[in-house]
Amino acid sequence: MAKIYKRVSIVVSCVAMVMSFRTALPLPLIFLLVIHNAFSKNGLGVNYRDSHICALKHSSVIMSCNYIYPTGYKIKKVFWTKNPVKGEEPPDLSEDPEYSRRLQYLGDEQQNCTIRLSHVTQKDSNMYYFRFITNKPGEKWLGVPGVSLTVTDLQVESPETVTEGDSVRLTCKSSCALTDRATFIWYRNSQPLTERRDRNNQLLLQSVRREDAGRYSCGVQGHNHYLKSTDVQLNVTYPPRNVSVFINGSSEIVEGDSVTLICSSDSNPPALNFTWFQENQSSSVGSGQSFSALQSGRFYCEAHNQHGSQRSDAVTVTVHGVYH
Repeated sequence: MAKIYKRVSIVVSCVAMVMSFRTALPLPLIFLLVIHNAFSKNGLGVNYRDSHICALKHSSVIMSCNYIYPTGYKIKKVFWTKNPVKGEEPPDLSEDPEYSRRLQYLGDEQQNCTIRLSHVTQKDSNMYYFRFITNKPGEKWLGVPGVSLTVTDLQVESPETVTEGDSVRLTCKSSCALTDRATFIWYRNSQPLTERRDRNNQLLLQSVRREDAGRYSCGVQGHNHYLKSTDVQLNVTYPPRNVSVFINGSSEIVEGDSVTLICSSDSNPPALNFTWFQENQSSSVGSGQSFSALQSGRFYCEAHNQHGSQRSDAVTVTVHGVYH
C-alpha cells in the first residue's frame, strides 16, 4: 500500500478528478477530490492534455490522455464515452454507428488513452470522457471533467461597401480559438491571393481600388485538413470615370433636324445625374443622360454620383443650312 500512495502523491497535482459509478463516495474521499483535484484513494486517475479543443469542421481531432492504476490491477476494458448518466453504464463510442468508423483508439491498455476522431462536424461538439474498467470487482472509473470539443466553421467578417481610396480590414473568424495553429489563405473571386498566405487571420486592403471589388473567402490549411469559408461580396464605390459622349447618328445635320448625344460613364453607384454644356457658354444647356442638339457647337456632359463628378471631352455638332 505504501507504494500505491507514493505513486498517487507524485501525479496528484496534474490528474483529472475521476468519478466512481459505484456507491456514493466516502466523505474523506469527497474532501480529497475537491481540495486536491486528485484521483481515487485506490490510486486510479486520468490526465487529459487539453481540457478544451476547438477544431475546424471536417478536420481530425486528437484527444490525448494517460491513465494510471495501482500495481497489481489489470485493465479489462478501455473506451471513450460522452453524456454519462448517473446510475447507468456509459456507452462505448466505438460501438456507436455515428462514431465507429471515425474513432480510432491510439492508446493501449497500460497508460496511453489517446484517440483520433476524424471528419468532425458541429454535431460532434460535446464533452468526452475516458473510461476504464479494472479486474477488481466494481472498479469502474470515469475521467472527469473530460475534454470539451467545439467544432467550428469559418466566416469572413467584412463591410459590405467601401469607398475607393479607403482602407478595409477583412477577418477570417471561427466561433472559438483554434487549438491547432493554422495557415490562413485568402481568395478573391475563387482565386488565391498568394501573397496573403500567413498565420494572420486578417486581410488588410490599403487604398482600395475598384479592382479590389469581388467575392472574398478565407481558408485554413492544416496538416490533415482544409476548410474554406463561404463567399462575401465586397462592393467598392467610386466617382464617375471615363465619361464620354456618344453621337447617335451623324454629327452633321441640316437645319431643322437634331442629333442625339448620349453621356456614358463608369461609376459605382451608376451616375444618375447628367448635365450638358456647350463650350463658350456659362450655363448648362440641358440635363439627363441624352441631349438633342439643334445647333452647331461643341458639346460635353458632366456625370455625377454621391462620390464626385467628371466631365467628358467635347464633341462637335455641325448644322448646315437648307438651300433651295
